Amino acid sequence: MDVILHLGAHRTGTTTFQDYMCRHKETLEADGVGFWGPRRTRKGLFSGLMPGALVRKSRDPAARAQGRIQVMLALTEARGVQTLAISDENMIGSVRGNLRAQSLYPSIGERMARFARAFDGKISRVVLCTRSLELYWSSSCAFGVARGCDVPSDFDLQRIARSRRGWREVITDLACAIPGVEIRVIPFETAMGRPDALARLAIGIDAPTDTQRQWLNRGPDLPGLRRVLADRGHGHAQLPYGMGRWNPFAPDQTAALREVYEDDIMWLAAGADGLARLAEDRSRTRAGTTLPPTAKMEGQSYEQEQRPVA
Repeated sequence: MDVILHLGAHRTGTTTFQDYMCRHKETLEADGVGFWGPRRTRKGLFSGLMPGALVRKSRDPAARAQGRIQVMLALTEARGVQTLAISDENMIGSVRGNLRAQSLYPSIGERMARFARAFDGKISRVVLCTRSLELYWSSSCAFGVARGCDVPSDFDLQRIARSRRGWREVITDLACAIPGVEIRVIPFETAMGRPDALARLAIGIDAPTDTQRQWLNRGPDLPGLRRVLADRGHGHAQLPYGMGRWNPFAPDQTAALREVYEDDIMWLAAGADGLARLAEDRSRTRAGTTLPPTAKMEGQSYEQEQRPVA
């Protein structure tokens, strides 16, 4: 049984993808594809893998978690599942953790090394979705404020913008933690709002077409954030006026984040030093190599011929 881990990242349509997989569970299982989402992984399945509260010395929480995972894998394979997709973005960290560290998934290496040991060599592929950094961090800041975090200060935003840690560094840490496992990278812009396309690219299946175009867990806009801050009694003086998406970064900071992301995509397109593979959506139609017949007849001379004489 192939085991594919969809790691997110956060703010890249993970909730929409997980909802899509649950809604098409029966169709996918008929094709031999199983799915574990947060409804299963966050109800005790992964408990104990990460360091936490102190436990009795006679118990090894990581070993117990590995045992649970191995039992569930065996039961799933016994049901005839040929490909198991597991999607939980919290495997690599959290939005709060990124905001607190002002860095992009700084502990992904340690965390994924623990998951690699727990799955005991059964991971066939991991899938990571990237997003342009200025949009990723803006969405993360809005999500964090809506969940109780403080509005980031100018100093915090400057530290985030000056950090050179992008997706390249995240992928490098990931490759060190799970050597020999295929890493497939799917930009958010490639499958944005299309969970069926994400399923095709991530799992490699003929995914059923999604007829319910939903976008779940979207980041709150400026009016929504003002209401949140007003309910908490903080006021909204720190937020700019406007009605759309909140971008807390100054223009030069936005440009710096975008530049890092463009470098990351260029590195991926060039082969990512053999560490990862950039997925390409070939389902979209592209322009042909020859122009339509009518286009060959039109141009500057055609305009002059058709222009009425004064």
